[in-house]
Amino acid sequence: MNFVEELRWRGMLHDIMPGTEEELNKGMASGYIGFDPTADSLHVGHLTQIMTLTHFQKAGHKPYALVGGATGMIGDPSFKSQERNLLDESTLQKNVAGIKAQLENFLDFTGDNSAIMVNNYDWFKNFGFLEFIRDVGKHITVNYMMSKDSVKKRLEDGSGLSFTEFSYQLLQGYDFYHLWKNHNCVLQMGGSDQWGNIVTGTEFIRRKDAGSAFALTTQLIKKADGTKFGKTESGAVWLDPERTSPYQFYQFWLNSTDADAKSYIRIFTLLDRETIEALDAEHDAAPHLRVLQKALAKDITIRVHGEAAYEKAIKSSDFLFGNVGIEFLSELTDAEVKGIFEGVPNFNISLAELQEGINATELLAGKTAVFPSKGEAKKMIQGGGVSVNKNKIATPDDIFNADNLINGKYLVAQKGKKNYFLIIVG
Repeated sequence: MNFVEELRWRGMLHDIMPGTEEELNKGMASGYIGFDPTADSLHVGHLTQIMTLTHFQKAGHKPYALVGGATGMIGDPSFKSQERNLLDESTLQKNVAGIKAQLENFLDFTGDNSAIMVNNYDWFKNFGFLEFIRDVGKHITVNYMMSKDSVKKRLEDGSGLSFTEFSYQLLQGYDFYHLWKNHNCVLQMGGSDQWGNIVTGTEFIRRKDAGSAFALTTQLIKKADGTKFGKTESGAVWLDPERTSPYQFYQFWLNSTDADAKSYIRIFTLLDRETIEALDAEHDAAPHLRVLQKALAKDITIRVHGEAAYEKAIKSSDFLFGNVGIEFLSELTDAEVKGIFEGVPNFNISLAELQEGINATELLAGKTAVFPSKGEAKKMIQGGGVSVNKNKIATPDDIFNADNLINGKYLVAQKGKKNYFLIIVG
């Protein structure tokens, strides 16, 4: 498998330094991508780089995942409007551990071209400032550093740039040099906004040791409508199931537009060209079946969360569409229940109130605001259009108590088939 050609047909390649493809075609090469440990979990915005490393390894090369335990204390200023808050060492170490565990789910850390995890804190922690400016700073001119688009943009918009941030490209350049010198890493990869930092590394290697190193960047992923990829109304879509439930994760991909799904299935899955083109044709013949979205969501959810979590996500979808009974909720954790009902109106009532017994009208229009008035609640109940726990309410005077709770904590109300409300009792 030709790594560069694989990125090309998948629509992932952005910039590539001359000679890179020829270097990789000589045989197994080592290359790396850096991950910024600003949280203890990666999110879907990191998946392009994770998949780049995955393709790199599948092409027979040796991938290095660099976790920036040191550079994370500063923060990369590239195309950011303001300086990042500095993180303390204990927080960074916690974040590094979380990221490492997630990367191990994607990369093979065994075999001839096993993936290697490195942390730049290991070589920076004892690197003195005077030693750094003497051995590193003298090789890269201020003019060279000022010419970077990311630096010029910050200076032109008036927000300024601290010396801390300005020095970031020297730190990242030294990372490349260290891995080139000690691990024979000849290639650094990253998103297209990293091009300036990456080529600083190749330049530093050339000037310091007259060495050759190469650079490659991937497209920054945006939705077809130009909006930012990986964000929802509730924030980032995380790989950690405690931050984003597998059901929410699955739904994120399932809800992709047709145009986005055609792009995403190439970028975020390992499905081969023939399979993807067949799925494209099947989808175009019957777009309403959402064949591409389902294949995309299945592949990524299983890879990130496993087969069991995927099956549970499917069942969760079926539950909301009325194809799975209320007993399914008893199989879920609290976080998973809340994940299913994210975005659904939630109401809280006390257990003491419910233990005394509450009639349906009071429950839905008194203790909660499922209906704006008791009159409207009664009218719709009498019309047979209201359910609690998937059971139609027979009369406005039906009584609900603690015996009706799901998992000892929840009541699920419905107006019609599609309008859900979660009542949390505690």
